[in-house]
Amino acid sequence: MSEIKAYIQAILLKNNYTLASNKTVFLDEFVADETNITLFNQIKENQQLIMDRWLLKNKIDDIKSQVISIPNGTVGKIYSAKIEIEKWQWNEIAYLEFEGLEDLNLEYSNKTEWITGTPTKSGDLRLKIKFRIKGESDDSILNEKIISLVINPDPKSLWKDIESDRNAPYWKEDAAAETNPLGDRHIVVASKRGRSHANVGSFREDDFACKYFEDTGWSIVTVADGAGSAKLSRQGSRLACQKTIEFFETQFSKELITEMDTFFKDHVGEEISDLSQDLKIKVIQELYKITLYVHNEIVSFAKSTEDNLKDFHSTLIFCLFKKIPAGYIILSFGVGDCPIALLNKEVSDISLLNWLDVGEYGGGTRFITMPEIFSSDKMSSRFNVKIVKDFSYLMLMTDGIYDPKFVVEANLEKIEKWKEFLFDLDGNNEDNIKIDFQADSVKIDEKLTKWLDFWSPGNHDDRTLAIIF
Repeated sequence: MSEIKAYIQAILLKNNYTLASNKTVFLDEFVADETNITLFNQIKENQQLIMDRWLLKNKIDDIKSQVISIPNGTVGKIYSAKIEIEKWQWNEIAYLEFEGLEDLNLEYSNKTEWITGTPTKSGDLRLKIKFRIKGESDDSILNEKIISLVINPDPKSLWKDIESDRNAPYWKEDAAAETNPLGDRHIVVASKRGRSHANVGSFREDDFACKYFEDTGWSIVTVADGAGSAKLSRQGSRLACQKTIEFFETQFSKELITEMDTFFKDHVGEEISDLSQDLKIKVIQELYKITLYVHNEIVSFAKSTEDNLKDFHSTLIFCLFKKIPAGYIILSFGVGDCPIALLNKEVSDISLLNWLDVGEYGGGTRFITMPEIFSSDKMSSRFNVKIVKDFSYLMLMTDGIYDPKFVVEANLEKIEKWKEFLFDLDGNNEDNIKIDFQADSVKIDEKLTKWLDFWSPGNHDDRTLAIIF
């Protein structure tokens, strides 16, 4: 009763009504009146309702005005974002839904509190959150909050794919690939113009060539990377590959081939890890003749067209290999920054068959078109003669593969990096492209060409990869 009395006294005071001393009994009677008690209780209830509504609306306003952010996404890439109910102090939310996610191929789960999906549209998008908090009726109109979601475009889509000019001198296909048997082995090789070239409609500067010689049992594979700064390097790389094959076809010493065959016949059943010193010197001398022949042919071509030799700058790597009684003999050469790698049968060891022209030249490289490489005291170390019992893969690649997949030269000597590389080729990549290294694999060259289109930020050079398996 004292509460209602104090309330009435406060009302009287607020209205400037001074209660006379003789009205004390009257006030007590007024306070005790049932009608006044009912009115007071109604006032208390309405005050509480107002307070409850204030707290409810205030909480809704807090949520609406709260600045929150969710992670950016990328078109074509799997997206997931946690709605941080605890972190954002949204525990009072009883129901939550998103409007507009379906247009992006995204969805929200109230059970998991995650937004997931693969975005199909890019832009600085506005999402509408509809929610109801505890205390609101189940049929109340949902509250709305707008948040921003940035979906970046697929980086690949930002690159143009402009066809190269077919009428330009020395035009070549923007992509080339093939698969063939090489004796008892097979090769799959693919070469694709880099995005940096496709974006401006320039040419593929990489090239390759391969051939099996049934009469001798030898196979040859060659890969070249034309210098980006050389305006006719597309022709330089093509000539480098073609002329390497041409020399072996027409000028490689038949006597030396016979001498090697005789050497292996004389050592049947023996563990052979190398040629005799005399024979090895002869082999390297013959390999040297190949490289000099290629150099001179490009020089001659440049003179005939009255172009500058440096306009044809190109790296060159090649391998000659043959099945022998002891296993395989592999002859190799390399100038430039394109690696040749041999993985043993168990894929437990890696052998690099050439060294790369990096580091010493401050990031630059050497080319088969440079006369100075032939007078260098390092020239002999560019050749390699290796005899192995067996192998799983023999690979030749340009830096368009080496740079993104191995990053630094030191990684080329780590078998775990090569296992990662094989894992990638086996389909464990963002495009799920699997290269099935079987002799009867269908369209393996097409699959390798598609695999070459992998995305690697900052790495958009031509890509060529030859795999003997």
